[in-house]
Amino acid sequence: MLSPTQEYLHFDPKETSVPKLHHLMLGAIAPRPIAFASTIDLEGRPNLSPFSFFNAFGANPPIVVFSANRRGKENTTKHTYENIKEVPEVVINAVSYDMVQKMSDSSADFPKGVNEFEMVGFTMLPSDLVKPFRVKESPVQLECKVLQVIETGYGPAAGNLVICEILRIHVHPGVMDEKGRIDPRKIDLVGRMGGEYYVRASGEALFELAKPS
Repeated sequence: MLSPTQEYLHFDPKETSVPKLHHLMLGAIAPRPIAFASTIDLEGRPNLSPFSFFNAFGANPPIVVFSANRRGKENTTKHTYENIKEVPEVVINAVSYDMVQKMSDSSADFPKGVNEFEMVGFTMLPSDLVKPFRVKESPVQLECKVLQVIETGYGPAAGNLVICEILRIHVHPGVMDEKGRIDPRKIDLVGRMGGEYYVRASGEALFELAKPS
């Protein structure tokens, strides 16, 4: 419980350092789903990287958006962003609990051209409609075309919003319920919290709340 006698702390983004602002935002805006994004460059070299600035933004057409932010220290762009500029396609793979360690390992700053699938031990699965590979170990894979990339700034940690239209959805039958829906108890998803914290969406973390009539 929050103490009613304590005063709130106030932060002005224009007067707060970028690292501090980044930590405040990620601590408050959580848990965040993880877009495990598979892309490919013009030379056909795969890349795999996780992003937690991610969500669904419409179903007709089916739209998802994630942000491949600029690096905070070097103010450079990430390989995912560069690949999408060359080949505007991406596969967004859902991250279940049994994938989380390898997913985290793939976020290391590998040199351009290194295949993260091979480096961390994920299996490349050919897509049906796009060039980037799917992650076989993922319970749900979204093949997408990139509609637009919006650069929100050019300084350290600025966002690059990647707006995607889903062309095909692949779902492992083991995560479906008897009604043909994805069962949150079976898919065992992982969400991103602040700092080095994650949350596992299973067990007592799940609860149901009836919608108002």
